[in-house]
Order: sequence, then C-alpha cells, then structure tokens
Amino acid sequence: MFKNKVILLLQELESEAAGSSTASLTHLCELCERLHGTLSEARMLGRHCKRRSEILRILFRLIDLRSAQLSLHIAKLCLALSVSGNNLLNICKLIYKISRSESNDILFRHTSIIELLLGVLHTEDVCLSGEALLYCVATFKFLSGNTSVLKVLLDQNFLAVVQTLIYKLCKAEEVNLTTAGHILVQLTATLRNLADHPEARTLFISISILPTLCLVLSLHWDDHDVCTNISRIFSKLSSYSECCLALAQIPESYPTILEVLSKHPQKQDLVVRLLFTLGNLTAKSSESRQQLYECDGCMDTVVQLYNNYQRRDQLAPQKDPDALSISVKEADDVLVKLVRLLANMSIHPAVGPLLAANTACIHLLMETLELRSMQESEELLVKVAATINNLSFYLEESSEIRCNHLTTAKLMLKLMLSSSMDATLEATRIFGNLSHHKDVRDFIMQNKVYRFVVTLLDSRSAEMCFSACGVLTNLALDPLNRVRLASEGALAKLVDCLGDFGPCDWQLAGQACRAVWNLTGGGSEELLDTQEREMLLRILTTYLDKGGLEKIEKEVKMEPHSACWELEFLPIAEELMKALQGLDLTAEHTPCF
Repeated sequence: MFKNKVILLLQELESEAAGSSTASLTHLCELCERLHGTLSEARMLGRHCKRRSEILRILFRLIDLRSAQLSLHIAKLCLALSVSGNNLLNICKLIYKISRSESNDILFRHTSIIELLLGVLHTEDVCLSGEALLYCVATFKFLSGNTSVLKVLLDQNFLAVVQTLIYKLCKAEEVNLTTAGHILVQLTATLRNLADHPEARTLFISISILPTLCLVLSLHWDDHDVCTNISRIFSKLSSYSECCLALAQIPESYPTILEVLSKHPQKQDLVVRLLFTLGNLTAKSSESRQQLYECDGCMDTVVQLYNNYQRRDQLAPQKDPDALSISVKEADDVLVKLVRLLANMSIHPAVGPLLAANTACIHLLMETLELRSMQESEELLVKVAATINNLSFYLEESSEIRCNHLTTAKLMLKLMLSSSMDATLEATRIFGNLSHHKDVRDFIMQNKVYRFVVTLLDSRSAEMCFSACGVLTNLALDPLNRVRLASEGALAKLVDCLGDFGPCDWQLAGQACRAVWNLTGGGSEELLDTQEREMLLRILTTYLDKGGLEKIEKEVKMEPHSACWELEFLPIAEELMKALQGLDLTAEHTPCF
C-alpha cells in the first residue's frame, strides 16, 4: 500500500514538474510534503529506503525550477534520506544560497530544515565532509541575523551542537586546517550574533562554550577573522556580570588574550575589543587583576601597545607596511580601553606599587597628558588622570609618580582649567594626593590653583567637595597659606559644605572638619568670623547628638551610617568642637592629614 502511494506521488511529481506556473510550484511543494509524510509514516526515511535512488533522481531534477520554497522542500527530503558525499555537498550549497537572501528567512522558520541541518553538524565527520559542513555553518551565520530564526536555533539546542563541532575541529588531527579555519570563521560569526540574545547568554555559561572559544583562540591565533569574531563575543558577553565572572574564572583566558594581542598589535578592531574585555574582567575582581599582571609578558605587551598607538601619527605606512595607519579617534579608542585596564589593575594593593614603579608605563601616561588636548581627547585624558590618581596613592620610594610629583602636578593644570567636570574631579583628586609634598603645595598657591579648589566647594557634588576638602586640608598645613585661603571664603564654604552634606556623607563631613581644623590651626587662629563660628557650632552640636541625628535620618528617609559616623566624623568633630568652644586653646594642636 505504502509502495503504491510513493509510486503515485513520484509520478505526480514528474508530471507536475513539466509545468512552470506558480500554481504548479505550490502543488509541487505540497507533493514534496506528502511524500515526506508518507515515507516517514512507512519508516522509509534514511539510507535504507528501497526507492531512494529514484526519489533522489526526481528531486534533483526539480531543483532546476529555481524556487526557493520548493528547493527547501527538496533539501528537507534529501537530508531526511541521508544523502552523503557530493549529494550532501550540493544540498548544503543549495540551502546556503537560499539563506543568503533575508526575504527567505521566513521559509526556514516554518520547516524542519534547521533540525536536519543540525543533524548534519552533529553526525558528519569533519575530516570527510568538511566542505558540506562549511556551507551548513555559513547558512546558520546568515540565519542568525534574524531574531525570530535565532530563537528557533536556541530552541533546537544549537549552542550544544556548535560546542561539540568546535571541539571536534580543534581535536581532529586529519582535518584540513584551511577548511577548519573557514568553518570556525562562520561558527564564531554565528556565535557573535547569538551573544546579543538574552537567552543565549546563560547557555554560553551552562554549556561551557567560553573555555572552548579560549581553546580556539589559542590554536588559531594566526587567523584574524576567527580572532576578531571571538573578540566580539568576549567583549559583548563580558559586559554582563555572570558571563564576565565565567570568563574570568578560565585561567587560560588571560595568557591567551595577551598572546593574541602580542601577535596582532596592528589590528585595531581586534585590539580594542580584547582590551575592553580585559578591562571588564579586571573591573570588579581583585583576583583577575593579579592573575593578568602575573602572566608572562603582560606589561611588555601592554606597554608596547600603548607605545604603538600613542605614536600612530608618527609612523609612516609607506615605509613600513605593518605600521599603523589609523585616525586619531581609532587610536584614542584603543588607548581609552588600555588606560582603563591600567586603572583597574592599579587598584590591586600588590600590583599597584609595581605599576607605579614601571618607568615606561608612567612615562607614557605623562606623555599622553602632554600630547593630547582636551578638545580632541577628553575621554582619554580623564582616564589617564584617573589612572595617575590611583597610582599616586602608593608612596613607596620606587614610585615614579612620587619621584616626579611636581611634574605630575603641573600636567594637571590643563585638566583643572578645562570645562570638563570629570577632568576637574580627577585633577583635584591627584592634587589631593600630591599636595602632601611641600613643593606641590607651593605650586598650587603660586599658580592660584587654590582659588579653583575653593570654588569647587560650591559644586553641589559630594565627590567634588570631598576632593576639594582633601586639597585644602593639605594646603592649610602651611601657616602662610591659611590667610589666603580664608580670604577666598574657604572657611565659609566649608561650613556650608558640612551643613549641606553632613548626614548624607560622614566621610565628607569628617574631611571638611579636618580642613577647618587645619585652616584655623586647630581652633587657635581667629580666621572664622563670629557668624561662621556660631553656624559651625550649631551644626556640630546637631551632628554630635546621636539621638537628634537619628531623628534627622528618619525625616530625610536615610539609611543609618553609624559605623562611618563613629569612625570618620566623630573623633575630629569632637576635637574641633572643643577647640571652637575655647576649652583647649593653649595646647599644641596637631594638624590633620
């Protein structure tokens, strides 16, 4: 019975193929579907089908009708009949050609062709059917650009199939390296598209594709396309905390990425993404900062990249074919990512002092401040200043920042006087760290930088006020500076700052009190006028009353910060209160730092 049905369907297919109308094509698609259903019902799909050769002969003749919809029905039947060798290759080529047109995407959503293609990827030998697999994965690359089809791919367990295929390609000894490389380019391009999908991101972790991609990167570091696709995957996924953590926990990721960077220093698109990835890995993980720094050749690679892109405009491509020929914006994009990485690494207590002592690294950072203008490279200069700020925290004798503290301070003027509040903030922070040195304090006073610092107390930004308070605290260490600072209204602004930010930020309140303490010589100098003194006493009385403070916190719906209040504010506030009340005006007062 089933045999007769198949014969009748084949005969109808042949006779219908003689027509060329749209109606005939539609009928042919229906006949293919009925044939597939009949064969499936009779369990005649696969290589054991008795009339397989005849069926395939008729199907291949129908391909000449050049209908995308019909061709996919034919391809579905051929794959279901387990074609192999050249037949498999030709069918995969056919499907690939259809997938290149976005208008055909809908055809793939409503057939089982995706499932059959995944079967090919899963079962075919990479050594024997490499070219057919190449056309398969190229098809998926095109289809993955469509979000609806992409969802179908995820539902069909696409990532698990891809992970297995990649592993086969990396481990197979007899596979053609060129073919393997081409397949990996298409596979990684497909994964790059999937990395944008929220549902795919969790699968990248659960199926352990990230370690597999690190393996690919280490084996195919000389393939620019493969490396670029993986760099795009890493840069996208590392922007999400769970994926970033998973990548950071792969020990091979750090040396592998550094190796690729050292092999392709001139490939700006690759370099910028890998540096961005490393920046993400080191943004929140202290362990990542140390792991990266301890990799062989880490700083050599980073410094060399910095040097290359710093001097991009000094290279002559016509003399050196490998030299960089990129725009200022492209060079800055690399440097922003690189300097951000340095800033992240510098936070580590063991790595930071070593970076501060790295002469080449510090020289490049200083050079950036000299070479670039705020108009041209604002983001880069802010990142450089943030890095120098981190490094200026370390006071070891080996620190290049410490050895060149006055030079560093002079370079901050450009940022301090700019219209960028971010640049001004970073410059103020650096002045705060460097003004422990007497010659830096003299420079600030002589160049009237202190006037800008005092003005920053009006910024309404807690971060800016805190940094300004730090600078003023240090400047007031020198008795000769106190009158000049007071004449600029520093004390009045500090009292206002304390009143405005007190319960919201006890660290800032404590720093403001230290600045007042030093400016008034511990309360012994009459630089506060009567109104300012009374206002300060009222504020301190309120803030030192724990019961009253709790009432204020409830009124403004603030979370209590009693630990910070006791540690950062209470000790200095009590001392200042005593001094202002004249309880201890004859004693020697120790300046605050």
